[in-house]
Amino acid sequence: MQNFPLVSVICLSYNHEAYVVEALNSVINQTYPNIELLIADDCSSDNSIGVIKDWVKNHPEVHFSSNEKNLGNTKTFNQLAKIAKGEFIIDLAADDLLVPNCIEKQVTTFQNSKYKNLGIVYGNLIEIDKNGNFLNNYYKEEDRPESGDIYKMVIGRTTKICSVSSMIKKSVLEKLGYYDEDLAYEDLDLWIRTSRDFEFEYIPEILAKKRIVSDSLSSHFLIENNLRAKKLNESTLKILVKAYHLNKTKDEHKALLGRIRFEMYKFIKAKHFKLLFKLFLLEIKVRLKSI
Repeated sequence: MQNFPLVSVICLSYNHEAYVVEALNSVINQTYPNIELLIADDCSSDNSIGVIKDWVKNHPEVHFSSNEKNLGNTKTFNQLAKIAKGEFIIDLAADDLLVPNCIEKQVTTFQNSKYKNLGIVYGNLIEIDKNGNFLNNYYKEEDRPESGDIYKMVIGRTTKICSVSSMIKKSVLEKLGYYDEDLAYEDLDLWIRTSRDFEFEYIPEILAKKRIVSDSLSSHFLIENNLRAKKLNESTLKILVKAYHLNKTKDEHKALLGRIRFEMYKFIKAKHFKLLFKLFLLEIKVRLKSI
């Protein structure tokens, strides 16, 4: 369809029994007419697989696969992204939701953008609790999310990032080599690598709903003596080292210093002192490059 390029939505489920049907319905109820939905369960220990199988019975065109062992988000996403047929891809966690016109707004932005090297569009979203009640707007007026070349914004954390409301060209994912499967989380690394070579466009509208629950990924970074927290913070260190090598200017190194100092707090809070020492050594290298 010339005016409605295919969009692939990849929905990843892990112990999302209570939320997955609502997430899937938010995809099939889009105002946009040309969507491919691919679902994967990453070896859930609850009844997510049973719930998804029951839902798929009424949607036989939807692809569903389940991992026999837990592979993590990056590997599971990559498996589906490589078989996705869409020109554009959305990564949707099975406890989050797309608002009805999300995909229509994103595709229209790609088609009408002034940016010639556009790789990702992203919008605002609202955070909701486990019952779907409103908590916050993700981006507030003072955040000022940027468009165009946003590399310094991403590495410097002058504005926080969120991938829940974003859409990426599949060709960009292919060029980047998809998610880095050595990492425990994917979004910061993807945004850094993408923003180095491609432009972004911000859509100042609510496009998605992100569910905030007690076991959300963001809550694990600060847990003391926790294996998952250690893996997350190890991944952060790897991502920051990558950014150091991607940087080209003194201003970019200055921006990275802000990110490093922010992450130091997490390492201290989680009592990951070996990682903190490595981060401190990186901070010295970056500071010297920024002079």
